Amino acid sequence: QVQLVESGGGLVQAGGSLRLSCAASGSIFSINTMGWFRQAPGKQRELVAGITSGGNTNYADSVKGRFTISRDNTKNTVYLEMNNLKPEDTAVYYCHADLTSMGGYWGQGTQVTVSS
Repeated sequence: QVQLVESGGGLVQAGGSLRLSCAASGSIFSINTMGWFRQAPGKQRELVAGITSGGNTNYADSVKGRFTISRDNTKNTVYLEMNNLKPEDTAVYYCHADLTSMGGYWGQGTQVTVSS
């Protein structure tokens, strides 16, 4: 069994910061790409940021310059540092991990609410 457990969501004022964490546990051989997605009410889930096992990153245009994704391969953990948060960042944030020979796994989601 593989589990992805997210933490760090919450309520913050516009301009504030939050740091999300996602730890993968279970029978894991290795993890390829890890990423963060988000889904706002009435909208489709969208990619926020991704990071490969080698550290290459990509970001949605809407978060470039404000969000930073990183990972600790020794802990099977991915982070999302979110700065200068805007009300339009409000969503449920989901962690995703692509595991070697096991496919993709999702976390349960963590709510991020940014008040204006």
